[in-house]
Amino acid sequence: MISMQAVDKHFGDLHVLKNINFEVARGQVVVVLGPSGSGKSTLCRTINRLEPIDSGTIRIDGKLLPAEGRGLAELRADVGMVFQSFNLFAHKTILENVTLAPMKVRKASKDKARARAMELLERVGIANQKDKYPAQLSGGQQQRVAIARSLAMDPKVMLFDEPTSALDPEMINEVLAVMASLAEDGMTMLVVTHEMGFARRASHRVVFMADGAIVEDAEPEEFFTNPKSDRAKDFLGKILNH
Repeated sequence: MISMQAVDKHFGDLHVLKNINFEVARGQVVVVLGPSGSGKSTLCRTINRLEPIDSGTIRIDGKLLPAEGRGLAELRADVGMVFQSFNLFAHKTILENVTLAPMKVRKASKDKARARAMELLERVGIANQKDKYPAQLSGGQQQRVAIARSLAMDPKVMLFDEPTSALDPEMINEVLAVMASLAEDGMTMLVVTHEMGFARRASHRVVFMADGAIVEDAEPEEFFTNPKSDRAKDFLGKILNH
């Protein structure tokens, strides 16, 4: 579903992605771990061209990711993205936030978009908040709206870029629960996170990055109990003993 081959990315003199070769199969949940500055978020953002790459190729469901234009817009519609900050439209209600893209991009009728939005808001546990505005919701609720909004486009892939890092601790679990239920339903997901419990329970694979490169790619139990590289051992030692 996602294929990256020989991908490189620089920010000026900084080499942030170094020869990334990486695939995510349909229905897989892959969690990307690593220290700050290791290139995790950049990797996530290149998959729908929020960050252009310098060289290499990225394919979504077999299709080459175009550099720009209508082809890119069409492919982006198949790739849902949930950010660290919720990026909701402040002047629109929760229901309007979720129905906007299906109506504008997928040309869904208002009734159809509304019915689907209510189904999704029910699924993430906030249908009763549909007429409120984002500022009236907690951070955890806003992030669940953001997930519903992405799902409303019926994406093939969901990308999560540290979706819980801006949340208060008691709100993190409600968002992770929604993500875990998506994983159980077979949604293809790439998740950049520091939530080790989620990585261990809900992922099929853990990819560990350091200094712009993929250092390890293993099943979660193997990664957490028997990391191969010194870099991963050091990282886990600091995180798990915290």
